[in-house]
Amino acid sequence: MQEKAADVKYQVTPAVLEEHGDVVAVKVDATYPAKYFNKKATLNVTPVLKYEGGETAFASKALQGESVLGNNQVVAYATGGNVSYSGSVPFNEKMMKSELVVRAEASLKGKSLTFPDYKIADGVVSTAKLVRIDPKPVMMADNFKRIIPESALADIHYVINRADVRSSELKNEDIVKLQEYIVKANEDPRIDLKNLEISAYASPDGPIDLNDKLAQKRQGTAGTYIEKELKKIQIEKLSDPGFINKKYTAEDWDGFKSLMEQSDIQDKDLILRVLSMYSDPVVREKEIKNISQAFTVIADKILPELRRSKFTVNVDKIGYSDDELKSLFQSDPDALNMEELLYTATLIPDLKTKLAVYQKAAAKYPECVRAFNNVGSVAALLGDAAAAKTAFEKAKSLKDSDVVNNNLGVVALMNGEIDKAEGLFTSSTGAGSDVNYNLGIIKIIKGDYDAAAKYLGNSDEFNTALVKFLKKDYDGALATLNRVEGDFGEKYYLKAIIAAKQDKTDLLLENLRLAIAEDASLVQRAKVDMEFAKFFENSVFKGLVQ
Repeated sequence: MQEKAADVKYQVTPAVLEEHGDVVAVKVDATYPAKYFNKKATLNVTPVLKYEGGETAFASKALQGESVLGNNQVVAYATGGNVSYSGSVPFNEKMMKSELVVRAEASLKGKSLTFPDYKIADGVVSTAKLVRIDPKPVMMADNFKRIIPESALADIHYVINRADVRSSELKNEDIVKLQEYIVKANEDPRIDLKNLEISAYASPDGPIDLNDKLAQKRQGTAGTYIEKELKKIQIEKLSDPGFINKKYTAEDWDGFKSLMEQSDIQDKDLILRVLSMYSDPVVREKEIKNISQAFTVIADKILPELRRSKFTVNVDKIGYSDDELKSLFQSDPDALNMEELLYTATLIPDLKTKLAVYQKAAAKYPECVRAFNNVGSVAALLGDAAAAKTAFEKAKSLKDSDVVNNNLGVVALMNGEIDKAEGLFTSSTGAGSDVNYNLGIIKIIKGDYDAAAKYLGNSDEFNTALVKFLKKDYDGALATLNRVEGDFGEKYYLKAIIAAKQDKTDLLLENLRLAIAEDASLVQRAKVDMEFAKFFENSVFKGLVQ
């Protein structure tokens, strides 16, 4: 059997072994010829990967001749037979340059003999190991608004059935503050005075015709007063059409209802029910007056508050420009509020400076989950997993969320904690599409390329191209790579592998040259990468990897 060992035929699937999910699996179909297998012999067969500095054996398979009493697969002497074997071993990088051999040990009549190793395949392809471990942290958005609408309110009250503006009303605190506010808005270049609204009202008691005329007169006297005041402080926009908007309401039932709801009047629920039951103002007034005890209180406490004209000044507060924000961060960062700091960080492409802005926001506003989350995100992008973890854990202590949990998953993946990262990503799908990208990386690492393709979709990412390649969609992989932004070694290296698959020698050599220019460490990989086996003796290839 030893002398005729070369007569045994082996078919290895795949012909060159492949790493998937950190495992190398093999299927070997052996054909034993007729009159080979001794009827009384037992043969233990072990596939072994041999490489520099060591070897890794697959599980053994025992075979026996037809006269042996045992439970192993029998190979007949007269006809020979076919044997199938499947097994797997953990992958290590040295296996890329290796030989798969069959090691056999035969036993007969209490004696054993080890056959010389018999080579049946070369090397292990580990293209899946090109996966980029670049999980995406999710930033939390700022709420910065460059233009913020703001309003200031004040009102003057009238005596019953009167429309003249009393001087005592003009001394009230809210009127004085409104005047001051208008002056400031007119002088401050960061405040745009938009318009002024005058709303005049009569209380909902008495004849509606009288109230209509009364409210209209109050609109007129209020307008005359405010226009006079605006002229005094030289408001330029006073002459703009529509700067002052006037309206009046004959009977202020909405105001009546609001004040009633806030009051402690004994029969307020009954009165509010009347308002909901009747829409006719005459009926409403009649029904409320029928509640005689309550109406006396209403006449004293509610109705006087409704005989008024309301002034509303509307402005736009204009924030700093982008350039001003960036300059202020350099000169006086304390002058910026939380939203301004968070927004300023988005204007800065340099990651270290961006990190400094978020760190300032976190220091100034220690209860801001967004600041700490974004500190961690930038730290992760800079490759500082420890700093990122500290920041994300602080953010989580402030507010648990899908975003923060995804980002903790990013740190776990950066630290090689694959299962922990997968758990965090799976529970964080509400954080957006970046979570799917991160799960796609996990699935590539675990060798589940169908799931990876589902998570990555058709995004213009290197890992998307890699999955397409691993699923043997070489044209799709190349098309995706051509859309991937940036120049980096793995991008051109994968292009070179695709060219090798398609026997495009010039394209292979061109892209391999670019890959090595971007990342010189790829030379050592290319030397032993069985994806290039057919080109190992190409003089230009040899020149590139020497």
